[in-house]
Amino acid sequence: MKFAPIINPDACRPGPKPVRVDLRKTFLIGTSIWCVALIASAILLFLDFPVLRLLIVCAAGTVIGVMMLIWEHFDRWDYRRLGV
Repeated sequence: MKFAPIINPDACRPGPKPVRVDLRKTFLIGTSIWCVALIASAILLFLDFPVLRLLIVCAAGTVIGVMMLIWEHFDRWDYRRLGV
């Protein structure tokens, strides 16, 4: 066990650079699942099942997923524009 990095932080190796990942696929899959659940709960509500809460939660999940897709679009756009 080496104590040099604890005593002298300059002796530490530099950490690896963060990996740039594509979150569009993840957000798209999650949003599509919320959208399918929203459609299913709307059908159940139309058939007089008490699923209004479920419908609201699914709608919120879909809206948040779309907002995250928009955020990822602009974040990736900035990343490409800066050439990082």
